[in-house]
Amino acid sequence: MPQSSRYSDEQIEHLLLELVKVLEKYKAPTDLSLIVLGNMVANLINTTVTLTQHKTIAESLAQALLASVNEEKIH
Repeated sequence: MPQSSRYSDEQIEHLLLELVKVLEKYKAPTDLSLIVLGNMVANLINTTVTLTQHKTIAESLAQALLASVNEEKIH
């Protein structure tokens, strides 16, 4: 079930497109892209979220990721 966001679809899509362009520029394969994105997420959590919220945020993100992967059609 989608959640409402304080960010517009346009803002999200624009930033996503820019991130994809960087990965494509460096011809990053899927596994490298996932490693880099995972490291970016971990860094954001570790540097911008209070220590007491690290686990909660990480678990929430993991659940959202699992939900979005399970709902998508397989390529």
